[in-house]
Amino acid sequence: MPTGTWERLPEARRAAIVRAAEDEFSARGFSGGSLNTIARNARVAKGSLFQYFADKVDLYAYLSELASLRIRAAMELRIRTLDWDAGFFAALTGLTLEWEAYFHDHPLERALTAAANLEPDSAALGAVRRVVNEHYLAVLGPLLRDAKDRGQLRADADLDAFLSMLLLVLPHLALAAHHPGLDPVLGLSTGRSEDRSAAVIRLVEVFRAAFGVREPSGPR
Repeated sequence: MPTGTWERLPEARRAAIVRAAEDEFSARGFSGGSLNTIARNARVAKGSLFQYFADKVDLYAYLSELASLRIRAAMELRIRTLDWDAGFFAALTGLTLEWEAYFHDHPLERALTAAANLEPDSAALGAVRRVVNEHYLAVLGPLLRDAKDRGQLRADADLDAFLSMLLLVLPHLALAAHHPGLDPVLGLSTGRSEDRSAAVIRLVEVFRAAFGVREPSGPR
């Protein structure tokens, strides 16, 4: 995360560096991203970047934190409009549909999410995922715990397993429509919005079957 020197920079200088770094990493990922290019486009000396961040991974993680905050703010606004009391899985479906659609309208966040999830450099991927996962867990954990407390999830529902699955599924939904090789099964990459919506609904129904309250059996 940024040093004290970064925090003392004029806002315009910080904004120029962030903009240049977001452009470079979103286009090329961490491994292909160049600090020389970032410094040149931000009009700062390359050595100055190391006064602001410990290293390239640190800068990359900071950008992921900023993107995560933007995405989280948008999703939390949506969460507040959904009726979680009336039906957890109906609300989760609405939220997940909104999530998938969000990345069609926000190419920068989509590109940074792709860089954070498809990055081959294990050190960079680990650093970024730690940052991103904190936001997933901070938002999703309370939703699942509240649903269980309200009796909308089975009493024996494994919330850790549910959260772990969401950490896998949500990035997939964000990216699959834009990276056809990621989804050979559900139709997320057909280019048709109805296929994407159907895929989201199918996946949430799997969660309902695994963790939802079971309907009582009829008379035998």
